[in-house]
Amino acid sequence: MAEALLLAESALADDDVPVGAIVLDATGTIIGRGRNTRERDGDPMGHAEIVAIREAAAARGGWRLEGCTLVVTLEPCTMCAGAMVSARLERLVFGAFDDKAGAVGSLWDVVRDRRLNHRPQVVSGVLAEQSTAMLQRFFASHRKE
Repeated sequence: MAEALLLAESALADDDVPVGAIVLDATGTIIGRGRNTRERDGDPMGHAEIVAIREAAAARGGWRLEGCTLVVTLEPCTMCAGAMVSARLERLVFGAFDDKAGAVGSLWDVVRDRRLNHRPQVVSGVLAEQSTAMLQRFFASHRKE
C-alpha cells in the first residue's frame, strides 16, 4: 500500500484526484502500476486501477490476472470493480472507503455479487487514514469559498 500511496501522490502533479494502484503477482512482484491520469490524458477511463490492470495484463501477455492482487488507495468505483472481476483478479486490497462512488461495499458491492462468475477476496481499510487525509487535502484545496 505504501507504493500505491506514492503513486497517488504523484497524481497531484497533474491536479488529478490522488489515487494510486499496483498489481502484484502471486510471488508479490509488482507487475502493474497506476495512478489517476484522467486530467493529464483527458481520458474518463484513466482511473488508477484501470491503468495498473492494463500494465499488468501487458506484463503477463494476456488479460487473465488469476493469482494477482490489486492494491489501491481508494475503494474502486463500479467501472474499476467490474474490470477487476473481468480480469479475474484473485484479491483486492484497498485503503479508504468511498461513500460517494464506492462499489466494494459502500454504495454497491460489485465484486461480491453472487450472480457474477468471479468474486475476488477483499481486504479493506489498509492505511486508510493516510489515503483519506491525502484525498481530504486535495478536495479541500479545490472547494470554492
